[in-house]
Amino acid sequence: MGSIILNEDFFHRDVLDVAPDLVGKLIVRTFEDGSEISLRVTEAEAYRGEEDTACHASKGKTERTKILYGRSGTIYVYLCYGMHWLMNAVTGEEGQPQAVLFRACEVYNGPAKLTKKLGIDKSFNGESFCGNPRIRIEDDGYRPELVALPRVGIDYATPEYRDILWRFVDKSRK
Repeated sequence: MGSIILNEDFFHRDVLDVAPDLVGKLIVRTFEDGSEISLRVTEAEAYRGEEDTACHASKGKTERTKILYGRSGTIYVYLCYGMHWLMNAVTGEEGQPQAVLFRACEVYNGPAKLTKKLGIDKSFNGESFCGNPRIRIEDDGYRPELVALPRVGIDYATPEYRDILWRFVDKSRK
């Protein structure tokens, strides 16, 4: 059995359903020369709504965050610490900001290492994972056992959201 390319229906669900389901999926990146790399997602974090003080949308809709309010499957890329591009997938209903941060893949144990390996930069921001010739998410049937943990690097969030178990990790990679 081959892989299935995920479509908008997969992402058009609540982030708390999509985030754990993304663990075990494959990010497939096609480069300009036609070469491809495929990396298995081992860790993903959910960010959910304006009430989530760790979510970029917690301050409302801005030029930077307007993508979070958009269509499911849209790629949200932002610059972290002025030097690292991080990649997210927008989920849920339009107008309700939520997204999944791709935190790690098999050998790349951090979101910046992952995007660097995939060649992700600002040019991907606002594109879609669905029907994109440069990047897609595939399901090859692998279903890891998951563990839920607190999210990472969000010390600025209120304790309620800082400690919530919205980071989903392939238990074999923990």
